[in-house]
Amino acid sequence: MDIAKEVKKAKRGSKSSFEKLMIEYKLLMYRVAKTILSNDEDCADVIQEAIIKAYEKIDTLREPKYFKSWLCKIVINECYQLLRQKKNVVHMEEWLETPIKETGYEKVEVEQMLEKLPDEQSRLLKLFHIEGISILELAHIYEVPENTIKTRLRRSREKMRDLWNEMEEGSIWTNGKSK
Repeated sequence: MDIAKEVKKAKRGSKSSFEKLMIEYKLLMYRVAKTILSNDEDCADVIQEAIIKAYEKIDTLREPKYFKSWLCKIVINECYQLLRQKKNVVHMEEWLETPIKETGYEKVEVEQMLEKLPDEQSRLLKLFHIEGISILELAHIYEVPENTIKTRLRRSREKMRDLWNEMEEGSIWTNGKSK
């Protein structure tokens, strides 16, 4: 599928082209939402809102080649908006349930280390290394120069390496962010 061509058609009002684009990027939207939100239902809500906003605002997209990063930015903004709304709400079922995840030890260790990083660093590493979003696309999403993204990635990797070394030395892991 020629993304740029479909974006141009969607900008001219083609609903089928817009639908093709959403199908093409549905997994990406989910993965981006999942890097910020832990609940699948919240991810679904955010994606639904993002699709509506993208449909309403597609005429504001200047360059069709930036559609992917534009869409990711909408998803990220919707995630933050949902988090702001839910900031002080604690659901009883979430409080009573203890989630059980059966994953490999390596994945659990990586997730634990990512949780120890500041949110921005953790999110950036997930988007780049796990979701495969390019430095150029991240620069468009965060609205900063590419070199800023490269620097942030380097610092995040260094922090992750320090956490790994601490873990290897047997230091005690505490709940929440690292010391």
